Amino acid sequence: MTLAEQFSALDTVLSQTRQYWQCTAFDFDAIPWPELREPLNNLTDLQVAELDSEQHRLYQFFRSYISPLAALAELAALPSEQPSRSDYPFWLSNGIKGRKFEQLQDFVSALPTSNQPVLEWCAGKGHLGRMLAFNGAPSVHSIELQAHLCEQGQHAAQQQGLAMQFSQADVLSDNTAAFFQRDIHAVALHACGGLHQTFMQQASAAKVAQLSFSPCCYHLFTPMQYQAMSNLAQQSQLNLTHRDLKLALQETVTAPSRVAKVRKTEVEWRLGFDALRKSITGEQHYVSVPSVNKAVFSDSFKSFCAWAAEKKSLKLPQQVDYNKFLLIGQARKKVTERIELVRHVFRRAIEVWLVLDRALYLQQQGYQVSVKTFCEKQLTPRNILILAQLPSSTKKEMQ
Repeated sequence: MTLAEQFSALDTVLSQTRQYWQCTAFDFDAIPWPELREPLNNLTDLQVAELDSEQHRLYQFFRSYISPLAALAELAALPSEQPSRSDYPFWLSNGIKGRKFEQLQDFVSALPTSNQPVLEWCAGKGHLGRMLAFNGAPSVHSIELQAHLCEQGQHAAQQQGLAMQFSQADVLSDNTAAFFQRDIHAVALHACGGLHQTFMQQASAAKVAQLSFSPCCYHLFTPMQYQAMSNLAQQSQLNLTHRDLKLALQETVTAPSRVAKVRKTEVEWRLGFDALRKSITGEQHYVSVPSVNKAVFSDSFKSFCAWAAEKKSLKLPQQVDYNKFLLIGQARKKVTERIELVRHVFRRAIEVWLVLDRALYLQQQGYQVSVKTFCEKQLTPRNILILAQLPSSTKKEMQ
């Protein structure tokens, strides 16, 4: 199956099933799909959590209720790289947390062999660039927004005798076209939304020889309504919003129990306050409350309601049965979790749809493109790698 064929088939399934994923869980007081009420209500909270942590089990559980799912697992699957990690000296990995260093090792091992100069996009301190320089890249030019990270990265490279140069730039507003030369390998690990889209557009306009990048956070630095990149995706009827793009990111590595407990409290309290707000205003739709320091959730539900009411310019009555609304919040959380469970069936498929849109865009620019995973999900769920290379014939024509 070609990338275009995979995209078209995936687009068809997602279009057929949009009532299951293109919705907001907090908007509902009850499960909105009659055919799923009984199986979802029969699940314990522990079973919900267990299903949510295993994408293949989600497919299996729901495929008998949602018929188009029979094809979804295969359409959302990508070839996987079998990482063969290289060893690096301790001084190169110093200061990089264990899981992050393993991600970098796997990413580097999945890259094509190249002796070209490297352009490292959204580089941070240049950890990726340093590994590529250590592996023999003749030079690495690392582009980063934050000046102090450029300084730290340049200092480390000089200490370690690595051929690296840092440039401080806002890649969304500065003119970065001069950074892209034809005979380079442009790389980016976990560049967010508009950052990696700018990277793709600049690199393909300059006809750089190779691009290797792992996209992340597809909604960041982008319009609220998704702007498809490829011709094929521009013909889609999905009309994705930021909410839909965030769904693609909701497969996570299991959070520590303390974090999960705080998150549970936060959702219950937010939904409990929403029920209180509706009882006062008579409104029926959910209204979000701003993010807040998690320490708030170690206080009381009453104090949270006071804070939230102030943020929403809402005057609370003198007498409020806070326990009643907390119980409503707890009950609604059970509904919300089960709606989210259904939406999560489609999270990887939406991410693959977005990735294939990017791959097809690069194909339109004349690149040979492949898409694969570069590491295990346990290291990072954002484990998709897009590789693009100009064919030799195209390079010769430009010379």
